[in-house]
Amino acid sequence: MAIDESTLEQAVKAHYASLFRFAWSLARSEADALDLTQETYRRLAQKRHQIRDPAKLKSWLFTTLYRQFIDARQQQSRVETRGSSDDLPSVAATAPPTASLDGAAAREALLDLEEPFRSPLVLFYLEEHSYKEIAGILQVPIGTVMSRISRGRNLLRARLGETPDPACGPAVPATPNSAGTCHEPRGR
Repeated sequence: MAIDESTLEQAVKAHYASLFRFAWSLARSEADALDLTQETYRRLAQKRHQIRDPAKLKSWLFTTLYRQFIDARQQQSRVETRGSSDDLPSVAATAPPTASLDGAAAREALLDLEEPFRSPLVLFYLEEHSYKEIAGILQVPIGTVMSRISRGRNLLRARLGETPDPACGPAVPATPNSAGTCHEPRGR
């Protein structure tokens, strides 16, 4: 069953904001995020006849956007840089105290994470995708998604000046269960 004009319009209305937020978290630039989002919808308009299950449209959009981002990043890395890192000013990173943590500080810490950790965190906590959906979008095994979310959360805590929970080892989940072992919140 191909996607018609009406379904296409509904997809734009339903998913544009969350798709843009994901693009912005990857690209770290409003202009690049707009370009990624627009290109994703252009590809949807172009290939909508190939999509058989409209229920999987959201995953298709996020997967397509992520692939575009990775392709652009790989293409960019192939281009030789003309300046050296010595030409760049040095910036010292300081973690804000936990007591004065605000949304802007958390967002900056999230954006400072390396992409392999940032993407799963954004998809899980901000876009509320399941582990299975994230695995499909990022095209990695579900165990890798779980590991990256855990490690990313640990890195984020460290950047925010919080102490990781030693009871959970190097990959610190958010909450311990009643048996004292660690698990993911929200049962995903």
